Formats: sequence, structure tokens, C-alpha cells
Amino acid sequence: MKKLINDPTSVVADALLGVEAAHPDLVRVDHEHQVIYRADAPVQGKVALISGGGSGHEPLHGGFVGRGMLDAACAGQVFTSPTPDQMLAATKTVDGGAGVVHIVKNYTGDIMNFEMAAELASAEAGVDVATVITNDDVAVQDSLYTAGRRGVGVTVFVEKLAGAAAEAGRDLDAVVAIAKQVNESGRSMGLALTSCTVPAAGKPTFDLPEGEIEVGIGIHGEPGRFRKPLAPASALAEELVTPVVDDLDFTGAPVIAMLNGMGGTPLIELYLMYGEVTKLLTARGITVARSLVGNYITSLEMAGCSLTLLRADDDLLSLWDAPVLTAGLRWGV
Repeated sequence: MKKLINDPTSVVADALLGVEAAHPDLVRVDHEHQVIYRADAPVQGKVALISGGGSGHEPLHGGFVGRGMLDAACAGQVFTSPTPDQMLAATKTVDGGAGVVHIVKNYTGDIMNFEMAAELASAEAGVDVATVITNDDVAVQDSLYTAGRRGVGVTVFVEKLAGAAAEAGRDLDAVVAIAKQVNESGRSMGLALTSCTVPAAGKPTFDLPEGEIEVGIGIHGEPGRFRKPLAPASALAEELVTPVVDDLDFTGAPVIAMLNGMGGTPLIELYLMYGEVTKLLTARGITVARSLVGNYITSLEMAGCSLTLLRADDDLLSLWDAPVLTAGLRWGV
């Protein structure tokens, strides 16, 4: 294992020191609870958004804390859910009197711990907490970590679009409605060329023979639908597009598309793959109105990519175009 770390047990704590040093204008860090806060939180009268999960998926979630997205992100250990104490501290801190939305990926530990934090925040501080669960992965119905579909790429869209709605002053019910609409209207599929190595483990999460790829992986390296020989990008794009568009009709509406890197794939390859994806979408009568290409929800240094499509409307496009100022996503400011 070759990694730029001091000690496998202090990776998250050390990384949060770097986040604080790099972005003092955007965020502040509670090192005791390992929570990244928007610098001006709490924003009085604004619905606050919190997300979080195991570290190793950067820039998700901490990189999306700031104006137009999240008010706080709880950083668990690598691929490990944050604790209820972290989430409770974050919920109390960001509450500006208009309620708090928990955005939770559909992983068992995340759901249990966020649920406990929401109950405690309500009981101890009277915070009005609503929860939205993301479950957009079409690869598998259940996995080692979930009951039902995993929450993956659409989480980025929920954080951006619900974040814009909150920034615009919409109330708690309206922000939750946007978040749920986005989750229900989005689908994702990913593939891996390599495994990744969790620092504390010191060895690859799974063995992937030379010349083979895993189709349908999760962001923690969970197994997918099947393995197959490595093929040209045009064929691999088909493995991403077909299951996504078979699961939801994306024709007749503007679509927001994200071709996401898993952490170890160069941008030249991601753009190449996006070019192949757009050919397939165009041939199916699907119109992409907005797009993202790059690393937005990763799996440490895993090589591979994922595709997320969102069936949008004029309101969602307007929220997408709204200003955002975070470490991992920024435009319009």
C-alpha cells in the first residue's frame, strides 16, 4: 500500500486539518465531532441541509458544504457511517429556526444513525428534522450494506438542487419535496477497472483479475451485477446507459447527466466515456440539458466511472443554474 498518509488511524482527522487550512473562507471544522460546517452557519430563517457518511468519497460530502448546497457534513471513518453524536451536534448547530433536512444515502448504518440523531435533536432542542433517503443505484436491489437500492450519484444532485431551494428561501416542506423529486427522478450505474485500498485494511477491498472489470459496483467496492473482460469504451458506455434508461423513461424532458470518476480515472478517459454516453443517449431520443464530468462521488483511488441521469423540469434546471460556492462545486458567483 502506497498512500500519502501519516498513520492509517488518523487519515480522516488529518484530512480535516487540510480542509480547514485550504478553505477558511468557505467552511469551519469541528474537529471534536469531525463535522465540516458552512462558515456562516447557522443561517437564520433558512432551511439547513446536512449530509454525511463514510469518508473516502471526496468531494462528497464535505466538498459540497457552502452557499447553495450543504450547511454541514459529518465525516465518518473511511467507508464507515458517522456516529449519532456527530449528526446530533451538526443538526443542533446548523438549525436556523426553519428546520433541518437530513440527506441520507441508503446504507443501513447511515440510516440508523441519522434516525437516532433526528429523534434526539427533536427531543433535546425541538429541531424540526425531515429525512430524505437516496436510493438511485440500478445495479442491484440489495447489497452487503443495504436493504433495497444503494444511494450513490443522485446524492450530489439532491444536495445541489435542494440546497438551491433552501438558499432561495423555500420552506422545509418545499425543500423536502424537491429532494424527493430528484431522488425519484434519478438513476445511476457504475463500473470498476480496479479495486481500492482502505488505509486501515492495507490491501485491496476485492480481487479483480487483470483484464476484467466489475459492472455495477457500489461506492464502497461492493460487488456488482457481473464481471466481464475489459472492452472498448463504446461497449462499456452501453453497460452504463442501458440499465439506467431501461429503469426510467428519460425521453420527453430535459436531462441532467453526470459522468463521475471513481477517484483513479484520468479526466481524459472520463471525457472520452462521456462522449460515448452522449452518442447512446442521443440515439435513444434523450436530450441532455446540463452535464457534469469529473470526480464528484468517489471510492478512494478506484479506477472506473459511474453515470447518473436526472429527469428534470424547468424548476430543477433553474435550481441547477443557481449560484453555488463550495470547494467541490462552484458557479454563478
